[in-house]
Formats: sequence, C-alpha cells, structure tokens
Amino acid sequence: MCCRYWADESPEIRDIVMEMNRSPLVKRWQKTTGIVTSGEIRPTDVVPVIAPNRRGERAVFPMKWGFSGKSLLMNARVETAAAKPMFRDAWARNRCIVPASWYFEWEHLTGRDGKKKTGDKYMIQPKGSTVTWLGGLYRIEDGLPVFVVLTREPGEDIRFIHDRMPLILPDDLVGEWIRPDADPAELAERAMTDMVFEKVQKEEHSRPI
Repeated sequence: MCCRYWADESPEIRDIVMEMNRSPLVKRWQKTTGIVTSGEIRPTDVVPVIAPNRRGERAVFPMKWGFSGKSLLMNARVETAAAKPMFRDAWARNRCIVPASWYFEWEHLTGRDGKKKTGDKYMIQPKGSTVTWLGGLYRIEDGLPVFVVLTREPGEDIRFIHDRMPLILPDDLVGEWIRPDADPAELAERAMTDMVFEKVQKEEHSRPI
C-alpha cells in the first residue's frame, strides 16, 4: 500500500516541476485545488506526473492522486490490474510515473488479541537511488487527469513493515513504462525491491492527518 510519499526540492525534482509548469493544465488545477510540488504528498493532492503526450512523447502533467469510485482509490494491485474493470484500460495503455524522493509506510502489527494496529512510520527508497520512480496508472475524470500508484509484494528487507510496497521502476525503464505499446507485465517483473529504510521521528516530515 502507498498512501504518502515525499518530494524533495532536489535538482531532479525541480527539473520535473519546471517541465510540468509548461502544461496548460496547470492553470486549470490552480483554479480549483492547487498543485503540490514538494513536501509530504497524500491522496487528493495534485502533483507532477510523467506520462506520454498526444504524440506519444514523454511529458509532465499535473494529476490528482486518486480514482473516483464508491470510495477514493489510491492504489491498484499489479497482480490484478489487468483484470479489474476500474484499471484494465489504464493498465493496457495509460501508464505513468510518479517521481518521489521516497515513500512512507506505517508498520502493521498484530496484537495478542489478533487485532491489527499501526506502529512506527518509515521512509523508504531504492538503495543507491536519488529519485524513487513510482509506477502508476492514469485516466481522465471530468476532463482532468487522475492517477493511482501500483503496488506489489514487498522485498524481503521491508516485509516486516507492510505486506505491500509500491511498484518502483529503475531509471532506465521510466521511458519504457509510459509507452502505450509496452508490455507492463514484463516491465513490472523488472521492478526494484532492494530498499533502504529509516524510522521517521514524530516531529519530522509531518502534516496533520
């Protein structure tokens, strides 16, 4: 599961934000919800997302996090996205990349009574990477683009935190992932699972829940 991530004001992220600012969609979003380009990102925020333009070329657009349904859908499972009516068209043709510095996850624990509870909050990113490229799907709602983040089984090092993690692509697959004619199932098999993590102190990187 992925329901929070962080974007630094790093050179890489700044370049992506600058590219997004050339999109005419920026003015449309600014009239409604506004756009978040750094700090802690959460569902319903509008953020920079990499996707193909009408010519099939790499571009950056402001997109809102979450598909509308009976409830807000912020994630889609890699294992079932191709079959789920909500996601199958986007899985086949409308794939995107969400640039992040790292993502957040809360440790999920089971008490002696068998009830689930949340524990410590962790910041997680691929080992040796400066940008965390989250694989996602997008679609158009009310004339504006929205996205979900794909999730998969976690790597062994972070399995103790949660039984899911985002689909994270290496640098050299970012362009491939967004190509409408690419095979997402094959690319997903090459996702990154070797992560580094750190417990977040309560006063760090926090916005009120």
